[in-house]
Amino acid sequence: MYNIRLMKRYLLFFLKLLLFTTLPFIVLLKGAVYLHELYAWNAWLCIAGGMLGSSVILLLYFWYASFWFTGNAWNTGLMKRGYFVLLVLVLTYCVPSLLVLSASNAKHESVQQEFTSLHPILRLSISTLILLDSDLLITDANRQPEDYRQMGLPIKANSLHYPQSNGYAHAIDLRTKGHSDLRNFMIALYFRAIGLNTLRHVGTADHLHVSLLSHDRPGAI
Repeated sequence: MYNIRLMKRYLLFFLKLLLFTTLPFIVLLKGAVYLHELYAWNAWLCIAGGMLGSSVILLLYFWYASFWFTGNAWNTGLMKRGYFVLLVLVLTYCVPSLLVLSASNAKHESVQQEFTSLHPILRLSISTLILLDSDLLITDANRQPEDYRQMGLPIKANSLHYPQSNGYAHAIDLRTKGHSDLRNFMIALYFRAIGLNTLRHVGTADHLHVSLLSHDRPGAI
């Protein structure tokens, strides 16, 4: 009985620690997806909204830690300065995540070059996941109708791999071959948790298709 209570205590501690460390990222990504889906904001405004929310979470963490260690609450001026510093910290994380994809995470050099043609929410989601899975590999990103013909597939009229009216592609393909079913399931669960669509299928090879809602083609995946 004692061992069961101890295991429950450790499990609860682990879950709390997991929530504590992931909540700023969840608010950053899910907040951006929420603003995109419900309000159709400009891509960069959605990212900015997620950043503001994530900074608030971090500020609450630091406020609680300061109060717990010192017993003193922050005054308004210190809160403002702290929030500005944390916002800069979040920005420092986001900027390279939005602009750079390592060659080791792209199947071809062309895929690496297409990274900035993806919607910023997709880019930030991928870069954040790479922190947990450095072996993540993008096999396809931006496409044109003729690309399907070259792969021997029927041309799709409403593919989210195509650039949408905002100028960005809204879909990527990730390699699943050579990885365990549990790993692939967890990857899909991550994307669903932040509000993205996933579909496991075999086009030219087994892969996970991940997409962001397009207001041009609301029903497309």
